[in-house]
Amino acid sequence: MAAEDNYEDLTECALTPELEQKLVNSLGECVFMWVNSKNEPFGVVMSYLPKDGKLWLTAAETRKRIPALRRNPRSAICINSTGSKMGGGKTVTYKGNCFIHDDRATKDWFYPEFANRLRPDSPAAAEAFRKFLDSPHRVIMEFIPDYALSFDATLMWARSPEAVQ
Repeated sequence: MAAEDNYEDLTECALTPELEQKLVNSLGECVFMWVNSKNEPFGVVMSYLPKDGKLWLTAAETRKRIPALRRNPRSAICINSTGSKMGGGKTVTYKGNCFIHDDRATKDWFYPEFANRLRPDSPAAAEAFRKFLDSPHRVIMEFIPDYALSFDATLMWARSPEAVQ
């Protein structure tokens, strides 16, 4: 049986680089995953800011993921198009390292950009959000991907148009 006759090998169903960038830049939430102190995988939904090939996030320093990432920066992020204007069936998962920042210089550029990204239609709401974010024990998470795995379901369905009917 040829690979195009089944779904065993989907390596030809990856997102194009352009579509991957559109997915990352147009969505605002991801599933962020790390390994906890018991060496168990865990994940939460978080908002992110894409910038310069990295994904930036924020959390209170008391969240369990922060000491876990300080112990082991290996982590992963999954972004999925379901429910977006792009439609479903497009996803990218990144593996990489996540570094924690608590310095003023990082907070000073990150909070305004992040707030404006999440509240683009209201400068006043973005400014209020920025002020709430800027609390004493909040940290910035810098995720640097070193591996990507993507998938575009439209390419898979094109291999089996009779299954789309």
